[in-house]
Amino acid sequence: MFYGNNRDQLRQMYRDALVKSDDGVPMTALETQIADVIIQHPEYRTAVVPTGNHDKDTLDKDYVPESGEANPFMHMSLHLAIRDQLSTNRPSGIREAFAELCTLTQERHQAEHVLCEAMGEELWQSQRDCRPPGEQRYLKRVLAFLGKKQA
Repeated sequence: MFYGNNRDQLRQMYRDALVKSDDGVPMTALETQIADVIIQHPEYRTAVVPTGNHDKDTLDKDYVPESGEANPFMHMSLHLAIRDQLSTNRPSGIREAFAELCTLTQERHQAEHVLCEAMGEELWQSQRDCRPPGEQRYLKRVLAFLGKKQA
């Protein structure tokens, strides 16, 4: 989905997409997705494009757990990853689980947040345990939220 793993380049993509969206400039499909996620998170707008009292460039800011401040770029990236998963139904069954979450939460964005939480937990635990993230462990977390067991 992205063009590398350089944090500064990825964050610049977020900024460029939002500026293009604000200016009504034609965008790629990926830029449109990025802008949509940012627009759904107005609390992160100044992290992407600083304004007013937020004149310090925020693209190089480190978000560490000890600060108690969520990393807006990580959160928005989780949304994009989830949308990619839903488009491919990978892991198998995620689309069906998401449809149930949408019914349960009555709001697509809130259902995405449930998946963000499950994915974030899997990523954190895989990093802690020095192992690759597992699709089935992630899906198991999602299904557990729905009160279901994996088949």
